[in-house]
Amino acid sequence: MPKIRRDNLPPALLNHLLDRITEREISANQLGQFADWLVSEPEVPEGRWFKRFTEMNVCGEGAVIKTFLRPGQVPAGEEVT
Repeated sequence: MPKIRRDNLPPALLNHLLDRITEREISANQLGQFADWLVSEPEVPEGRWFKRFTEMNVCGEGAVIKTFLRPGQVPAGEEVT
């Protein structure tokens, strides 16, 4: 199982993620929880996956984070812990 890619993200993807953080009003607290989770170097499935946080969901595919969702939005893929 891959670990989340944190370096050398394509600029378009990085801009997309930053736009979603702003657009969906992701709080600094939630980003802190997300950062703590990333530090643990979690393994994720090869296909689509998502991780639930209190006020957001992080969605990815393989080693790449794809977007951030609000809790009411429905994530796709396998839930990771």
